[in-house]
This record gives sequence, C-alpha cells and structure tokens, in this order.
Amino acid sequence: MANLQSTFLGIKSPNPFWLASAPPTDKKINVLRAFEAGWGGVVWKTLGSQVKNVSSRYSAMDYNGRRAVGFNNIELISDRPLELNLREIREVLKEFPDRAMVISLMADNDRISWHEMVKKAQDTGAHGLELNFGCPHGMVERGMGASVGQDPEIAKMVVEWVMEVATIPVITKLTPNVHSVVPAGKAVIAAGSNGLSLINTIQSITGINLDTLVPNPNVGGQSVYGGYCGPAVKPIALKMLTTLAQNEQTRLVPLSGIGGISTWKDAVEFILLGASNVQVCTAAMISGFKIITDLCDGMSNWMDEKGYKSIDDFVGLSVPKITKWEALDINYHIIANIDQDKCIHCGLCYVSCEDTSHQSISIARGMPYNTYAIKEDECVGCNLCKIVCPVVDCITMVEQRKGDEFLNWTEFQKRGLPLNDH
Repeated sequence: MANLQSTFLGIKSPNPFWLASAPPTDKKINVLRAFEAGWGGVVWKTLGSQVKNVSSRYSAMDYNGRRAVGFNNIELISDRPLELNLREIREVLKEFPDRAMVISLMADNDRISWHEMVKKAQDTGAHGLELNFGCPHGMVERGMGASVGQDPEIAKMVVEWVMEVATIPVITKLTPNVHSVVPAGKAVIAAGSNGLSLINTIQSITGINLDTLVPNPNVGGQSVYGGYCGPAVKPIALKMLTTLAQNEQTRLVPLSGIGGISTWKDAVEFILLGASNVQVCTAAMISGFKIITDLCDGMSNWMDEKGYKSIDDFVGLSVPKITKWEALDINYHIIANIDQDKCIHCGLCYVSCEDTSHQSISIARGMPYNTYAIKEDECVGCNLCKIVCPVVDCITMVEQRKGDEFLNWTEFQKRGLPLNDH
C-alpha cells in the first residue's frame, strides 16, 4: 500500500498536497474546513502591512465549453489585521498539530520590517515560512512581490535579512514573470533559503467585455494586469520547475511545485519533474476542498500500480528525459495509423493536415461517408492528426526508424551528412 506521507524541509504532513497561499488559506474557518477534508498542509495567505482590496477581483478564460481553463485575480495579500491572522494560526495549529502550517510573508523592503515580520510569524509555532517574491500586481507598484523576485540581487538581500532571524525552514516563492527562474533561485539559495516554490501567477489580461470595452475584472470601468493561474499555466510551471531540477545549484534544495494542478495526474507530473510536494489553489476554488479525496486516492492507486512505496521513490525521475534539441535522435521516426473501425469520418485529421501541415492524409469520397488513409511516405510523424482526432486511440503513432543507429544533430553535423538523406 502506497504511503502518501510527506516530509518537506523536515515539515511533516499526511500527504504531499498543500493549499497554496491564496484566498482559500485566508482565515481560520477556511483552513479548518480544508484540514477536515484531508489536506496535508496550507501556506497561509501572505501577511504583511495591511492592504485594501478592490471589487471585483477575479476573472477567467473559458475555452471550448469548459469554464475557467485559466483564472485571473487582482487580489492583494491579506487585508485582515496582522494580529488576527497570527491568533487564528495559533488556534488552527492546536486543533490540527499533524498538518503542515507554513506562513507566507511580504514585509516592507527594509531589514527591520522583515525581522519583525519573521519573528511574529515564528512565534505562532508555524512549521515554516514562504517568502512571497512573486505577486505580479498591486504589490509590485510598492516595490514588493514580483519586483523583488525579478531582481536576483534584491531577492538575495531580502533572504539574507530573513535568515538573520529565521529559526524555522524558509521557502522562497519565485515569480514566473522573468525569462528564467534559475538566476533568482540560485541567488536566494546562496543567501540561505532552505527551499524554493514555484510558480506564482503570471501577469495577464483574460479578456474584454465587448459591450463595455472594459477588460476583466471590471473595477468601476477600469482594470489592471492580473495574476494568471489555473490549468492553462501548467505547461509553463512544469518547464520552470524542470529548469530548477536540472541546475546543479537549485536542485540541491527541495522544490514545491505550483501551477495549474487540478488532478492527481498533474501532481504526479510535478513530482516526476523534481517537486517534493505540490501546492493547489485554483482547483480548490473552483471545486471545493473535497477534491483532496480524489487527489490522494488517484496518486495512491497509481503508486500501487507502479510499485512505488513513497513519494520519494519517484521525485525527479523524468528530469533526465528532458534534453537539448541537438541531442535528440533524428533517426527516430514515427508515422500515423488510422483505426478504421474507430474512425467516425469527421475529417478533422484530413483538414488539419491538408491545410496546415504536410498533406499526408488521402481522402476517398463516398456515400454515406468519406474515408481517410495515411500517406506513409509523406507522413513526418508530427502528431497533429492524433491531437485533433476526437476519438481516443483512433489515430496512433507507429515507430518506423530511418536508421538503426542513434544519430543526433550534433553528430550529424560533425559527419557532414547531406540534409536530403533525412
């Protein structure tokens, strides 16, 4: 039986699923409901100098009939009194001592403010701190959030201030609003950060109301760039996580994966690419806290099927499979195959290939329907037809190597081989 128990920087929780610092972790009543449902831990919504939020705050991007594929918010850090938050954190810890309690912090940008904030947070008995270097709106204009995370030297300086007084593990949350998260990750580790979490939200505009012409969300006829999250950001989060897991310095500390995790499969993918645990927000906001049951059951069943006894057994196993383009085998070749018994004759494969790809599918017009076949000599194995086909496994890709040996682009050039042979 798989063991979902998780230890991150010495912080123990019954499973690797934490709620990320966000509206779901804003107050005691929310966190208690989450722990009662079975969540392994929370990162309490960011504490700092009290702010005033606006109304409205959220917007979303729908696609092809699915609601909230992407989610946007312009909400700031906690707008509740600091002492109230600290008191409620203490109270939750007494009721659920077996769950991970990490507090997100964003102090004013001076040493004294950070020292005071860290000490107050530690006095609650919390298990760890997460430094919010990622908020992309509102706080940036105050020289905080992403404005810190985008400058490795400033980020390093702030972490050094924190580590002067920190007595519990410190996680630094990185902004994705940069070309690469690696420089900031290296800088904060050099300053003493015990771990990293990513990604925070991505600056975005989800859409415009075509009647009012005001972008969403509408605040009295105006809007601002918001923070984008939800399923749509998962590929970006996975890429940025992997760059940290590949780097010799950043992979030495535990990584907490965040960004579009909605299912147990998403969580497994993050762990396979280097995360030691995961944080969830949007999925809980859309579907409620009880999704934790599906997350835990799904991961546990998969682990049993694969023979993994603990989370640590598969952390980072997919990282070595990400390489550079010039190292890929150019002799590896696949072609599409259409299962005529499963084909519903919609023609999507033909249209996409004929109009935008390699004209590798033939059409035989007839009554009552057309039939389609792959031109094997023309097929380049791009996967487009498989991607657009609405029937699972109707189109599969079959390996047909072009040569017996492994040959990458670097070796291809070194040998001076002619391009037209490939």
